[in-house]
Amino acid sequence: MIDLTPIINSVIALAAALIAYYVIPWLRRHTTEKEREELLRWVNIAVKAAEQVQKQTDGPGRKSYVQSFLQSKGFDINDAAVDAAIEAAVLEMNQVIKGQK
Repeated sequence: MIDLTPIINSVIALAAALIAYYVIPWLRRHTTEKEREELLRWVNIAVKAAEQVQKQTDGPGRKSYVQSFLQSKGFDINDAAVDAAIEAAVLEMNQVIKGQK
């Protein structure tokens, strides 16, 4: 049996690096600091809530829950920055759960 753990860890590290290198600077250029803080705060709340409330739901179902929650808070869920913030929050949460952070 082949152990895929190192490959999966490498993919997660690469995704985190890409988010840090491309997404965060783009987000900073297109929003004010206060808007970013508010967006990231609500995204983190929504992602954690989806993890807790939607335990039986798959990834796309949880993302839909997060998007609906953010839309109810007035965010444009079709914005690339919102999508990137969701993915970054999920990645961070998964790293915490796996004890990598």
